[in-house]
Amino acid sequence: MAQGCPSFKELGLDLRLLKAVQKLGLETPTPVQARCIPLALAGKDVLAKAPTGSGKTYAYVVPMLQKVLTRQDAAPGPTLSPGALVLVPTRELCQQV
Repeated sequence: MAQGCPSFKELGLDLRLLKAVQKLGLETPTPVQARCIPLALAGKDVLAKAPTGSGKTYAYVVPMLQKVLTRQDAAPGPTLSPGALVLVPTRELCQQV
């Protein structure tokens, strides 16, 4: 773990997300995740540039799922509005995400 890099638990993630992250074999956030996830959870816009394989996808998907879970917990039951929208610039990224 990089010095000063929090654990996923220290990021304040929902227990369901923590279990999912563990199941995926992720032990600690990558540097890009450690910097982006707290900002995104705080509702800030995030623009990140990092090499392929650095964890950028999880850096925005994890906070997005946290918000979806929080919203579902606040108002359980079916909803007519989309929970999230992800736009990616290429078909290759679309298949990855």
